[in-house]
Amino acid sequence: MRRENQSSVSEFLLLGLPIQPEEQGMYYALFLAMYLTTVLGNLLIILLIRLDSRLHTPMYFFLSHLALTDISFSSVTAPKMLMNMLTQTQSISYAGCISQAYFFILFGALDSFLLTSMAYDRYVAICHPLHYTTMMRQSLCFLLVVVSWVLSSAIALVHTLLLTRIMRRENQSSVSEFLLLGLPIQPEEQGMYCALFLAMYLTTVLGNLLIILLIRLDSRLHTPMYFFLSHLALTDICFSSVTAPKMLMDMLMQTQSISYAGCISQAYFSILFGALDSFLLTSMAYDRYVAICHPLYYTTMMRQSLCFLLVVVSWVLSFAIALVHTLLLARLSFLRGNTLHHFFCDLSALLKLSSSNTTINQLVILIVGVVGITLPFMCILVSYGHIGASVLRRPSIQGICKALSTCGSHLSVVSLYYGAIIALYFFPSSNSNKDKNVIVSVLYTLVTPMLNPFIYSLRNRDMKGALGNILRRAAFSG
Repeated sequence: MRRENQSSVSEFLLLGLPIQPEEQGMYYALFLAMYLTTVLGNLLIILLIRLDSRLHTPMYFFLSHLALTDISFSSVTAPKMLMNMLTQTQSISYAGCISQAYFFILFGALDSFLLTSMAYDRYVAICHPLHYTTMMRQSLCFLLVVVSWVLSSAIALVHTLLLTRIMRRENQSSVSEFLLLGLPIQPEEQGMYCALFLAMYLTTVLGNLLIILLIRLDSRLHTPMYFFLSHLALTDICFSSVTAPKMLMDMLMQTQSISYAGCISQAYFSILFGALDSFLLTSMAYDRYVAICHPLYYTTMMRQSLCFLLVVVSWVLSFAIALVHTLLLARLSFLRGNTLHHFFCDLSALLKLSSSNTTINQLVILIVGVVGITLPFMCILVSYGHIGASVLRRPSIQGICKALSTCGSHLSVVSLYYGAIIALYFFPSSNSNKDKNVIVSVLYTLVTPMLNPFIYSLRNRDMKGALGNILRRAAFSG
């Protein structure tokens, strides 16, 4: 939201290391060897931990994440530095500089949080050895890693936004806050809708937390499908939490303002968790395809390392998509006003409000939309096409019922999620009918995450069985 002018820089010059020109070759070979050692050594650690079942413990779980973080941390700076030394260049683009700063802060903070988690693991192992297996259970380790990623992403985003604000030209026309008009409802109906959306949000959080709890506590649910489902449930909680608390607070306090940093942060995290939802649903569709079309090879094809890789790739791609959109958004000016006809800082609403040329933003939306929405949706359709063909090749009532019980819940969630997105982005309303966009946004940010626990609980025999076992166990212990 910077003003376009001749003084804005398009690139920076990196002076590099304080070494003599004649020493460049020697130092280049040294740093190249160090970087390759870092990458190959940490990849070896990850490979050993994944292949040796004796290393499937909390300490080595954190170590594998630390090794992956160290590879990423070194890759943020080393390749660019080596390329500059080799080609004798010093320039880096504006977007490249901001991106490098973001990922440097992200992986630096992540390193710190992972080392803290490993220190806690060692404390429990030495000071409370008899309670180690109960205190350092799998769900806690998973939660510590996810919290580390979320906190690191938030820290990096805040620093990047502040850096962008400093680097853009300060002027009187730059906005410091936006006004969210909220939902198209009458003032006298605010209380009723506030209670309704509060109930929906609490149902979303508690229902998805219940799914995560059931999956973690019941060993029969420790399968690839429920591994992806637990990540989807966590993502739905985060997705709703990006918009619902602010919307409820505005309805309750009769306020409309949101700060510049808060608005951009809200846009970032809504894109992040929206993309993550799409990738996780695609991973679940692939899991169902393998389970039905290749049942004899299911355990070998859907091994733990592949599931872990699919989730990590989903997170990385989602981070990248959200970062690209946010950086491009942070370069725009807002001279037409600061009023958004929405209940949260939606990317498309912000672009319509901008006074800058948004051609690049629209182009990136098209390209990233293909990667983050269209391709995953096509993969899901292809997966279910193969599933349908496999069932029809051997038609039987039992086979059809099994396929429906296996895929029914996932198909319902996919229909709700992609149906709302198609209605919103592929059939957009005109400027004179903006209420439709707001209502459809409520559908995919609040309603769909709320319905997921009901879909997977009421239509899934394993989930109902796990819930019954836990209730009986609680009643027996009581």
